[in-house]
This record gives sequence, C-alpha cells and structure tokens, in this order.
Amino acid sequence: MERSELVELLTADGLRLLDSLPPYPSKDEAVRLVGRLRADGHSPALVAAVLTQSRLRAKATAKFGPFAERMLFTEAGLEQATRLPVAALHAGRFAQADVRRVADLGCGIGADAMAMAAIDLDVTAVDIDEVTAAIASYNLAPFPNASVRNEPAEGIDLGAFDGVYFDPARRTAGHGNTSRLTDAADYTPSLDTVWDAAGRLPTGVKFGPGFDRSLIPAEAEAQWVSVDGALVEMGLWFGALARPGIKRSALLIDDDGHHELHAEADVDDAAVRPLGEYVFEPDGSVIRARLIGMLAEQLGARMLGAGIAYLTGDAAVASPFATAFRVLERLPMDEKTLKRAMKERGIGVLEIKKRGVDVDPAALRRRLSLKGDRQATVILTRVDGKHTALLVERVA
Repeated sequence: MERSELVELLTADGLRLLDSLPPYPSKDEAVRLVGRLRADGHSPALVAAVLTQSRLRAKATAKFGPFAERMLFTEAGLEQATRLPVAALHAGRFAQADVRRVADLGCGIGADAMAMAAIDLDVTAVDIDEVTAAIASYNLAPFPNASVRNEPAEGIDLGAFDGVYFDPARRTAGHGNTSRLTDAADYTPSLDTVWDAAGRLPTGVKFGPGFDRSLIPAEAEAQWVSVDGALVEMGLWFGALARPGIKRSALLIDDDGHHELHAEADVDDAAVRPLGEYVFEPDGSVIRARLIGMLAEQLGARMLGAGIAYLTGDAAVASPFATAFRVLERLPMDEKTLKRAMKERGIGVLEIKKRGVDVDPAALRRRLSLKGDRQATVILTRVDGKHTALLVERVA
C-alpha cells in the first residue's frame, strides 16, 4: 500500500465503504465489483485501496480470526505479523514478570502491541515506516493504553519503560513484494541495538525460526514456536522474561492447546538403531531447538540415521511433537523401482517426504507418471547408509 492509497482509505467515507463490502469475491466477481464501485462515483485509488484491504482481511483470518474484520494491513505487514495466539503468549510473559510499561520496537501492523494492550499493559508501539505506523495506529485505536510513534527504534529513550519487545525487520523495505534478508547484520533495528537493550531491561525478541544459532546470547532463553504444524518463529527472552533453568524450548500450539519440551541446553541426539516398524517425523520446533534426543526418549525410539531428523522404533507411541508412520515396505530409491511399485499399487496421489537426500519431490512426482485412485506416502532418506524409499502409512 502506498501513502496515497492510505490517505484515500483513512477517511470516514473510505472506511465506511470498506466495511460495506461483501466477503472478498472471486476474480470474476471482483471485476464486476470494481465496475459497480466506479459507477457509484468512487475514485480508482479508493476502489483499489478498499479491495486490497478486503483481500488482506480475508487472508488475515488465519492469523487473527474474526479480529481481522476490523483491522488494516499491508501485504508485507501481514506476512510478518505475529499470529494472535502467539502474540497473547508474548504479552503474557510481560504480565507474569510484572513488566507494565512496554516499548514495542518494530511494531509492524501492531499485532503484539494489541495483545499487550488487551491485558492492560501500557504499550508504546514504534515503527520507522510511515504507512506501517499509520496502520498500527488504526489497529490500536480501540486501546487507550496504547500509542504509536513513527520513529527509528534506535532513537527511543528506554528510560521510560519497564521492558522492551523487538520484532526486527527481516525483509527488504516496502509494503508489497519484499524479499527476505539473509544476513542478520542487515536487520532493522540492528542486533547491537537489541543486545544493548537486553543487557539493561527485560527484553523479548522475535526472529525467524532459521535465525543463526551461533548468534544466540548465552544468557537468553530461546524458544521455537510451531502453530498447527507450521514453524513460525524463534523468540529470545532476557532478564525477568526468561524462565530459570530453561535455555532451549519447543512450543507447539494446536487445537488441543499448548505443548512444550524444554531443557537447560541442547540435547544430544539419540543413538542410531536399525529401521523399526515405525518412523517418527519430529515437529520443526523440536528439530530447531535440538531436542530430538529428548523426544526420542519419550517415544522409546532412536535415530534412523546420524544427522537425519527421523526417529524409528517398534511401538506406535502418540505424541504432539511427532507424526508417526507405520513402515509398510522398504524399497531402493530408484526411480524405475518406485514407478513400478506405484503402478502395481494403483497410486495416483503420492505424498513425498525426504531428509538426507537431494531430491525435488515435485519433479520426482511428475516423472513417476502416477495413475490410479489410491493414495500413499513415501519417505526418501538414508537407512544403513543407503538411499532408501520407505512406503509408509500415517498412524491416526
């Protein structure tokens, strides 16, 4: 969204028009809606702005539920925004540590600040981008204990706050098609700013789940978060926001609630054992937190191969931290063999999982020329040092 579009949108008429629109339509219906709105006398800029917001609100429902219907977004801001259940946990850390006045630096569209304000924390949300700060102001307007400042995070005097939360920009500047920054040295605000604040105040920081582990300060609690099987972030917590005795944590959020594995440090992987009757695929948070060894003990399983994040065992132990597969057949990882096996079994839909092998699943699936009305799952990996295809079925 450009500044001119935001100016068009943030008027009584613009917001009224946005709220009057039906659920975001199909492509053909959208074309007809554009024609109707233009015929009603609305400017092209306003029509573009409200339809963009309608589309983003529909997309945002996955992160914000019904709250999305009363929020504004940019494409990039929505992409980087914290999911509402995760933001609530962030806010809870501050409340439990009795940190009442929080500076949210790099607030984006205001998701974390909204969660903080909703539990009566006094929050000052700060973003360097003018359009993003304006949208955060709109989203935080219902909360009298929240304010927004359009300034660089580095210039904020932290003396007025009890704690600070950082969500450094990890993508290139802009509101639309931005790209991911691969070097943490390019984040805004800088890591130096973040570490300096963490040395003075209770501090939380949101990073991508692939953040370079070698940069994690020794004093921080590092928590990797997964929502409904999708790995969404890595959080660092300092001072009163960090839990005693915990340095590594894997947190899963699903329909059944919250599940967590944690330890004082990285846990060594379990020993390797021969292929058993079952293969377990650990959740991404467990893998990133390096707690596979702890999970293996819970499952009574061992590593399928050294350095490969699959576990194997002879009992189907249920765990929210792993998906279990029953091994049906072990095949050589040879395309001709796989193609023949799929044809003999009438497999028309094939799920391909892989670790420890250099294979493009989509390209392989095309080459297998699948035909049939049955479905199957195959795991491509290394077993006993050999490239292997395991025909498996999910265990309910």
